[in-house]
Amino acid sequence: MRPRAELGLAAGVLGLLAIGATMLGSRRARNTDTDPRRSTYLAGPSGASAWAEALGRLGVRVERYRRPALDPHVAGRREVFAVIGPAQRLDAREGAHLAELPGDLLLAGEGADAAMSCLGYRVSERGSDPAALKAPTGAEDRPMPRSQAELVPHLATTIVDSSDTYSGRRISCSVPVPSRVDTVLRTINDRPVAIRAEYAGGRTVTLVADDGLFRNRTLRRTAAGPFMLGLITPRYRRVVVDEFHQGFTTSGTSLAGATLAWSARSPWGWIVWQLVGVGVVALVASGIRFGPARHVIPRRRRSPLEHVRALATALAAARGHETAVRLMAQGLRRRLSRAGRGGPAELDRWLAGLASSLRTDRGRRALAILTNASTGAPSSAGVLEAANAVEILWEELKPS
Repeated sequence: MRPRAELGLAAGVLGLLAIGATMLGSRRARNTDTDPRRSTYLAGPSGASAWAEALGRLGVRVERYRRPALDPHVAGRREVFAVIGPAQRLDAREGAHLAELPGDLLLAGEGADAAMSCLGYRVSERGSDPAALKAPTGAEDRPMPRSQAELVPHLATTIVDSSDTYSGRRISCSVPVPSRVDTVLRTINDRPVAIRAEYAGGRTVTLVADDGLFRNRTLRRTAAGPFMLGLITPRYRRVVVDEFHQGFTTSGTSLAGATLAWSARSPWGWIVWQLVGVGVVALVASGIRFGPARHVIPRRRRSPLEHVRALATALAAARGHETAVRLMAQGLRRRLSRAGRGGPAELDRWLAGLASSLRTDRGRRALAILTNASTGAPSSAGVLEAANAVEILWEELKPS
């Protein structure tokens, strides 16, 4: 197979592999849109990345918290720690610890119910009967979303015993008494869906029953966007979002490990691995010799006289006949002078002096041919005859 055909075939195979990997990767990417987690890392319909990106454009610094211990160091009046619909429910100890943090909080969803119960509220799911929401004052002229849950006051006023256990012990927490409670979002039946409670010392806690209000799809299709952003702006300038309970932990892998993981899940990574495989196969195939070793044409180094003859042929083709003959004669004179023959006389006299040194008729005829060619105007055939004569004279006169 010719090299161009091999190159075209290889390019066609690689093109088909790339198209297949892209189609498979796009199908797999579409499947990831069903991720139900309310994470600010996810851009699917159920994610909350639009909420975080909008806050960033409004000048709020959004940070992700991915450590297991709920200690986000949020203590300023312009900072808030947000737990939005955690996929891994907060246990009783985490809820009690979170409720006792000194900073402001934003809790949303049934997954944060352990912390809400330590603040005097619980989330009540409505199941298959979502409630219509009452549009807040100044809301956009767009439909309001429907809420899948609502907040109900917890019956206990001082101590709440969690039904969960931790290390064999029951966890309890004290319910603080708020100095003020505002219902910021309610159903058309005046059931609270989002409240804001203020406590002694200026601490503020915002509770949202339905974390679905933070979804990308809800913010795009309904009038909930400005309201959900208004829970943060303009009150806060920094928000720390819990991502640990969404399944995102601090990375413990190296750059090489992260690259391998990316190449295993990305269609572009599959293309790279396929190219590496094709290259390895091509390298192995080119490094193996199939069949016996080939016998090459033997190469022999040309003699000086053969170089002279080649030079004569070239000069004859350029119509430098006289120059070619004279150069050949001078070359013969130089070689014989090194061998101890010849002298500094003119070329014609030097050629005439060679007759006494020749012992055969073949050498005398070659000398006559070279002498006639050097003194006359030789043709192309004469130049070749002169080259043959130089070779004969060298064989006759060279030292034995």
